[in-house]
Amino acid sequence: MRRSALSFLIVACAVAALSACGRDGSSRPPEAGDRVVARVQDGTVWASDVRREAVAQGLIAEGDKLAPASDLFRRVLDEVIDQRLLAEEAERRGLDNSELAKRRLEATRQRILGDMLVESVVNGTISDQAVETIYREQVRLAETVDEVRSRLILSRTEDEANAVVGLLAQGAAFEALAQQRSIDEATRFSGGDLGYATLEVLPRAYADALREQPKGALVGPFQTEGGWAVLKVEDRRKSTPPTLEQARPQIVRYLTYEGVRQLLEQLRGKAEVEVLNAPATSPAPTKAAAPRPAAAPPAPAKTAS
Repeated sequence: MRRSALSFLIVACAVAALSACGRDGSSRPPEAGDRVVARVQDGTVWASDVRREAVAQGLIAEGDKLAPASDLFRRVLDEVIDQRLLAEEAERRGLDNSELAKRRLEATRQRILGDMLVESVVNGTISDQAVETIYREQVRLAETVDEVRSRLILSRTEDEANAVVGLLAQGAAFEALAQQRSIDEATRFSGGDLGYATLEVLPRAYADALREQPKGALVGPFQTEGGWAVLKVEDRRKSTPPTLEQARPQIVRYLTYEGVRQLLEQLRGKAEVEVLNAPATSPAPTKAAAPRPAAAPPAPAKTAS
């Protein structure tokens, strides 16, 4: 099982505490079009229960469908059944009556209700129009961003790097020299290829060296943290943004983050909150801005040393 039995027990007991329906098998569907997928003792397991458990485990995203015929659905259903059995046994033994259990169940209840508030208040404000507006803004920004494809030969010393420059001046192939002489293990076997990247994601020394260089230029040697670098500019192009559908999940996460942040600011502004035992000299926490979704594709996984 993915979670520990104790985690199963806590979650299952919290669900039982939130809703007593289902014990007699006559409860109404929690969601429109829901269906019964299992019965445990005198309780009902709905398809939506299984889907929510899959979301909680990070197996699917919020809003994704989970087909009852799939292997994943069956596996998560087995875990939900285990949760119910563990919870019922805990109740039979009277564990749900302890003060510790009540406090932990209440904490879980609050988390569930908070999630439901976000779903009803925040998620409802995330429209297709809002997603498309953010996407168009990011595409516009991407049109002004250059990507550079470069190759690298990294040497241990400046003398070794100067020798590389001399061989290149005599007509040696950059890719062959990279395989023979570069000490950068991440790129040497691909001829030093660093792939396409924006200057913002490259190490500072590389970005400064490549900033104004045209296609075909040889740059260096210059010193970096990993050694002495010689670069070749293979190509330059405008950043290519992903499609709207590719960018949608990241944009939705950003809009959700922003919505939750604004909601919490409103609630804190109206509530009386007193934090006890906080260090008197601690600076007030700053509110970090939500990261804007990037329309440009991610940088290559391999980067120079």
